[in-house]
Amino acid sequence: MTKTAPATPDEPRKPTNTRKSTKSKPKLRDGVMKRGKTWYYVVRVTDPDTGISKPKWVGGFPDEDAAKEARDEARVRARRGEYIDRNAITVADYLDQWIESHAVEIRPRTLASYRTMIRLYIKPHIGGLRLQAVRPARITKLYRDLLTKGGEDGKPLGISTVTRTHAILRKAFGDAVLVDELIPSNPVERAKRPKVALNEPGAVWTAAQLRTFLAAIRRHRLFAFYHLAAYTGARRGELLNLRWSALDLGAKQITISGSTGVVAGERIEGATKSGRSRVVSIDDETVTVLREHRKGQAADKLLVGDKWRGSGDDYLFATAWGEPIHPDSVGWLMTKTIRAYNKPQDGPRPAELLPHARVHDLRHIHATTLLLAGVPVHVVAARLGHADPAITLRVYAHVIRSAEVAAADVFARVMNEAA
Repeated sequence: MTKTAPATPDEPRKPTNTRKSTKSKPKLRDGVMKRGKTWYYVVRVTDPDTGISKPKWVGGFPDEDAAKEARDEARVRARRGEYIDRNAITVADYLDQWIESHAVEIRPRTLASYRTMIRLYIKPHIGGLRLQAVRPARITKLYRDLLTKGGEDGKPLGISTVTRTHAILRKAFGDAVLVDELIPSNPVERAKRPKVALNEPGAVWTAAQLRTFLAAIRRHRLFAFYHLAAYTGARRGELLNLRWSALDLGAKQITISGSTGVVAGERIEGATKSGRSRVVSIDDETVTVLREHRKGQAADKLLVGDKWRGSGDDYLFATAWGEPIHPDSVGWLMTKTIRAYNKPQDGPRPAELLPHARVHDLRHIHATTLLLAGVPVHVVAARLGHADPAITLRVYAHVIRSAEVAAADVFARVMNEAA
């Protein structure tokens, strides 16, 4: 038991063994100190309502240097009146700040999707929690709740939706660690998310079926759109964003630098999915198709006259009045053409019906055809605009496996010919 010395009326009692007591008590130096295994800093913050300055303790730093760096930044923010209490900020508040700070970097359609998923699937479950209080087990429970009753009227959500929710949380909490330094580690990285089977592109048209479709839509003013989609593998939004200045028909190449999407029913333009532009080569037949398309657009412009609504650098694919095309229109037209081919108003039905396909399937046809023909994966990835060939390998793994089977016969044939 520690003995205490008599105290005067103005002085509290002190332990007689002051050396032992001082040694066990953490020391505050330059506004930082160590408590347990982590470091803390203290900063004085003025309450905007009362004008009173009060100390704020902030902890969770792995070492003294990290605590001092955060202390210096906090002091600057406190002087500017921009200080954020790390200990009080909630998940909902942080996500609001995070999505606003990244709005410029994210494509409009993706941004709208992020906002919706945060509002529907994240805030109702963990939005009220303090950011620093979120643990991996709580994130795991969130995924479990979403899978069982996270949808409308308590219906289960699909694994793909939960996986996208995980991706948003991983990015947001990762920025809370590395960029904003609000938490020491990312709990989402250690959470147990549901396993999802790889979604490989389903069966697509054969080359013969693609030729059948292109022949069926040949007389339509947007024929060039579908031809270019199939012969370049470009995304729908990328093609609808193209201007004539992006084409160099002499060099037989197209520069894809933007994309078009639909947000809340409106046509919105932004960057490509990878955020980078790319140059895609085209063949002689495609050059001819595009030249014919340009003549057709020039005829439309001449017919409309002063009522032409295009600009100096017109869209490659526009309405008869020169306005940009709504992205949903090309999907609807493709479906209508397939149905008309399968059920013609005049004459008998075709011997072989044309299976339903989407505009995006033309991209899959392009990639599949090239890979089965032996074109290197990195070349296909560059044409498709994949940021990493590993994405192409993952998406088209089934196609590459098919090519590997044929590779054994190719090697054996070469060896036999050399004998």
